[in-house]
Amino acid sequence: MKVRTVELLMALVLALVSIAIMIKATDGLSISWVPGKGPGSGVWPFWLSAAMLVSCLMVVYQWFRGTTPESRSDELFMTPETVRIIGITVAALFLLLLATHVIGLYFSMMLFLIFYLRVMGRHTWLLTLVLSLATPIFLFFFFEGALVIPLPKAYSEPLFYPLYDFIY
Repeated sequence: MKVRTVELLMALVLALVSIAIMIKATDGLSISWVPGKGPGSGVWPFWLSAAMLVSCLMVVYQWFRGTTPESRSDELFMTPETVRIIGITVAALFLLLLATHVIGLYFSMMLFLIFYLRVMGRHTWLLTLVLSLATPIFLFFFFEGALVIPLPKAYSEPLFYPLYDFIY
């Protein structure tokens, strides 16, 4: 497909998604100010979706007028190299999800980051190791400590017992 075609298709799909969210946000939720309470529970989903719908309609309008470089482009949207990279990324994310059930999210994330930063991004080992270790540790303390939302740890749960002492 060409860039021009994909731009129009994405604008139309996102416009439909916006409309669906707007409809869902009005299904028993208030999309206006509730006196004495503040904004209703559907305010943010509805009005953000409305803004997204307006943006999509502007993209469609510009596409028909041909005012942007993308709306006039006859280049391929994805080259074979792009398809290969996306395929590898999707496979790596699928393996991350599978590994989450066995070794937990934090260790799966660490392995994913090592693969993605070192193999795909060709970053140095120092940067790869620092980010691959720091990110799961930060997210552990953020989710478990600050938000009190436990993420899956699977068979690696006993390794986290000493870290719980810092939180609880």
